[in-house]
Amino acid sequence: MPTPSTLRQHTLYTQAATFFFVTLFASCAWAVSPGDPAPEFDLAGKNGAVKLADLKGKTVYVDFWASWCGPCRQSFPWMNELQAKYAAQGLNVVAINLDSRSADAQKFLAAVPHDFTIAFDPKGQTPRQYGVKGMPTSFLVGKDGKILFQHTGFHSDKRDELEQKIREAL
Repeated sequence: MPTPSTLRQHTLYTQAATFFFVTLFASCAWAVSPGDPAPEFDLAGKNGAVKLADLKGKTVYVDFWASWCGPCRQSFPWMNELQAKYAAQGLNVVAINLDSRSADAQKFLAAVPHDFTIAFDPKGQTPRQYGVKGMPTSFLVGKDGKILFQHTGFHSDKRDELEQKIREAL
């Protein structure tokens, strides 16, 4: 007969394995790849509702960010430049905040200039649909509503490469 210690250990292993496989399955089931339709979202925004469906026919740079993310802070000036430079050609930058506390997001936004659309997803449902695994993560959505590319992190030396992909999509 197993001892209570052995039973606890077995239970812990079972729970850990279950968590691992559920997490693995969930991330695979929800992850999107280039060519896939971009998952729709309807989120509260800084200036009203933000719906991907309202941007059909436009090129959309969807960026997932959080107030605690250092690279996110660095990406905001670049996204401002993109929005200013390519808005007339149909680019819309939509930055989706994932902070669970709105005060954290508001403090960040008060300190960091932003001239693009801000949306809020404190429950984190949208990044699960997109398969986001790190911050920041961005997706370029084409005029047809399909994912063109995904990029995780923000590195100054990648700006030109990313901008070239955006120009090609416009």
